[in-house]
Amino acid sequence: MKLTVPTMLTLLRILLIPVLVLVFYLPFKWTNFAAAFIFAFASITDWLDGWIARRYHQYSAFGAFLDPVADKLMVAVALLLTVQKHPSVWMALWAAVIIGREIAVSALREWMAELGQRATVKVAGIGKIKTIVQMVALVCLLYQEPFAGINVFLVGEWLLAAAALLTLWSGLLYLRAAWPVLREDARS
Repeated sequence: MKLTVPTMLTLLRILLIPVLVLVFYLPFKWTNFAAAFIFAFASITDWLDGWIARRYHQYSAFGAFLDPVADKLMVAVALLLTVQKHPSVWMALWAAVIIGREIAVSALREWMAELGQRATVKVAGIGKIKTIVQMVALVCLLYQEPFAGINVFLVGEWLLAAAALLTLWSGLLYLRAAWPVLREDARS
């Protein structure tokens, strides 16, 4: 297997997960900034690996499999760290919605692939907006500290709520797109 630059960036994102966890729990004042920076850097590599793959035609089956796995792992870990540090009902609810939707949509995609209908549940524009809002929210939540008079954590909370609502919306769009195929398969 030949490793492409996009796949190497995806692997880097996976390797950054334990680094994020370690930095998050270090007992120093700068760890909020460092954790937010690591997550922001990983988010940028997510965009960059896709751009490089499209621009330079560096596609691989392994990369196509690994990229969404890396994204989901990074987001899930950041959500779990945030909920652990700020255990509120709303934070837990938004995290559960986001993680639950990711699991459900992954299962839906797998099932649709089994039926030869994977293109039916391709990534939609709303999913890309959801991802951007979610990534910015998590950077804010990991950073936590006020910046230039702005309550960054509160901004992160509101953005996470928006991301959770966009998550539900995009999940419903995936389900609606797949519904005719799923209903037809159930009749067979």
